[in-house]
Amino acid sequence: MASIARALISVSDKTGVVEMAKGLAALGAEVLSTGGTAKALREAGVAVTDVAAYTGSPEILDGRVKTLHPKIHGGLLGRRRVPDHVAQMQQHGIGNIDVVVVNLYPFESTIAKPNCPFEEAIENIDIGGPSMLRSAAKNHEDVLVLVDPADYGRVLEALKSGAVTPALRRELAMKVFQHTARYDSLIAGYLEKQVQGGEVKFPAILSLQFERVETLRYGENPHQQGAFYREMNAKEPAVSRGKILHGKAMSYNNFLDSNSALELVKEFDQTAVAIIKHNNPCGCALGATPVEAYVKARATDPVSAFGGVIAFNRPVDLAAAKEITSTFVEVVIAPGFAEDALAELKRKKDIRLLDVGPLSKATAEGYDLKKLVGGLIVQDRDLGTIKDIKALAVPTSRKPTEEEYAACAFAWVVCKHVKSNAIIYGRPGEIVGIGAGQMSRVDSVKLAVMKAQSPVKGCVMASDAFFPFRDGIDAAAEAGITCVIQPGGSIRDPEVTKAVDEHGMAMILTGMRHFRH
Repeated sequence: MASIARALISVSDKTGVVEMAKGLAALGAEVLSTGGTAKALREAGVAVTDVAAYTGSPEILDGRVKTLHPKIHGGLLGRRRVPDHVAQMQQHGIGNIDVVVVNLYPFESTIAKPNCPFEEAIENIDIGGPSMLRSAAKNHEDVLVLVDPADYGRVLEALKSGAVTPALRRELAMKVFQHTARYDSLIAGYLEKQVQGGEVKFPAILSLQFERVETLRYGENPHQQGAFYREMNAKEPAVSRGKILHGKAMSYNNFLDSNSALELVKEFDQTAVAIIKHNNPCGCALGATPVEAYVKARATDPVSAFGGVIAFNRPVDLAAAKEITSTFVEVVIAPGFAEDALAELKRKKDIRLLDVGPLSKATAEGYDLKKLVGGLIVQDRDLGTIKDIKALAVPTSRKPTEEEYAACAFAWVVCKHVKSNAIIYGRPGEIVGIGAGQMSRVDSVKLAVMKAQSPVKGCVMASDAFFPFRDGIDAAAEAGITCVIQPGGSIRDPEVTKAVDEHGMAMILTGMRHFRH
């Protein structure tokens, strides 16, 4: 059993702190504490020495100064195996502090409150806490430092059994500096907003905090290593926060495809299904039921759908599950699974089932990030939508029919999630052909015809960006397309509009581009 002279405990989050303090006291430690923590421990029957009594200095400046004292930091930073340190500590009456249990003022939750006063935010910037944590972590060879309540139990067990290893000490010190780094970045970000007079879209120093969830078998390819990180405190329903109910661990590519699939079906209020292959939709449809939407989505491109990733925006029922198990599928993502559907799907040993919980529309939180060698490019997420398709400009002689409007509205949403250059052929609630990732737009137009499994005659065409020439329109007309939805904005828009008119088609201009690289 380890010998502990004293432990300093001062926490904002009091989860598990009474049990921790009792455990340390049972090991013979004198417990030092302050303020509300000391009160809570005394009420629980733990003998506590106030820090002010221990240092001989009262708390001053409304509690801003209470642990910033040589008897505290000397007790934390003094190296027990350095004779000169030991002698100086004895000379100045400084005792060892062997354990520090500290977590910080709730700055993050304070500034999250609506209309939080600046003065309140400033008073919730912890000074003494980070100082003690950093001192203890620097001297972790002699001081055990705990910032995470999840570590209390295992550290107590290690102390009781005498199994406190250098590796454990180093791990706890690492967690301290990870914690204080995030704390400081939150404060810096808040103050930058105050300096700039409001929300700062792109801060001068971009501090990103993600926690590692797991190490992956490999990255995009087997010769690359990979890991999955989760953004801290993100709240939007997402693949990153989903629960794997069955199947093998997710791969790097599974995560990419699953994210793309879920973000597509989140766009729709109606029952929707998306099938993703190689990070591109190969099927998407609406239906009265999950199974109807799935069957229609799969029919877009059954060959590509084999081994794909499927996302539902409704819980998966037994009928849908039976259709899914009729072919090979990598991942199914949904906001829940019926019990009998789950049993049916689990018959497939390797299929991964991911429950992401109740869905909601995408929010503006977070960035869209792309890593460059030696840098990073950052942008808003593409959350652009059409609120009223009938309010958009129609430059052609013929106006769209009601059916064409419905088909264009659906195809336009799907087009946003296809790699550029993107062309979509569709009917209301159903995609017929997809031309993705071509270097010329006219090639995407032709590819979408080639990939279609049913006739495209009578379909509408959605394009993620403008047509630079009329050739794309001519190719679409030859295939039987009746209406086009595209952003417009080309210097050849008049020529393109003339071509649409010549073919007796209608065209809608969105004024919004959806490039996806």
